[in-house]
Amino acid sequence: MFTGLIEELGIVKNIAPIAGGIKLQIGAKQILDDLKTDDSVAVNGICLTATKVSESGFWVDAVGETLKKTTLGTFKPNQKVNLERAVSLQTRLGGHMVQGHVNGKAVITRIEKLGENYALDVVLDRQLERYTILEGSIALDGISLTIARLSGTTVGINIIPHTWANTNLATLKTGNNMNIEVDVIAKYIEKLLPFKQHGTSAKLSFQKIKDLGF
Repeated sequence: MFTGLIEELGIVKNIAPIAGGIKLQIGAKQILDDLKTDDSVAVNGICLTATKVSESGFWVDAVGETLKKTTLGTFKPNQKVNLERAVSLQTRLGGHMVQGHVNGKAVITRIEKLGENYALDVVLDRQLERYTILEGSIALDGISLTIARLSGTTVGINIIPHTWANTNLATLKTGNNMNIEVDVIAKYIEKLLPFKQHGTSAKLSFQKIKDLGF
């Protein structure tokens, strides 16, 4: 589990083929103080396992569905990537609950500087549209962001200077893809809506949600 608060901008140092996928060497500094082999780390919002850790970075493997659903297959040497270690029980949840399980790719259609801030618009798959609401949470390349505008499958985000300067956003351009993860709570609620009990459909109500433990 992650929070969507990026800890460091890493650098893709090396990409090598392996059976069924690729392995990547990521250069890093700040997150290495307690990162160990087998630890989970989010790379542009993708939950990956550190297979090797050195003084200058770490290695991860990516195969199969991960390459299909994410932007990992487009990574290039010297590319900047967002890094976040998995949360601990002592970590403040400053962003929102991010699993690192990417739901798909979103296409950037607008990047515009507005005073000190930036406006970012992305278009996502129609099947993910139902999980978005105004002022709701969304993760783009692992960054916890708040939805400011909605128009069909277009999601608009307002980016503050700190986020712009400390993530990979400043390296992106219109037409680039970003990894998208929708709010997991919305997906659980959707699952509960047609909830059936004893063979009959049960209407969802505040009492039903309470009875289910929410």
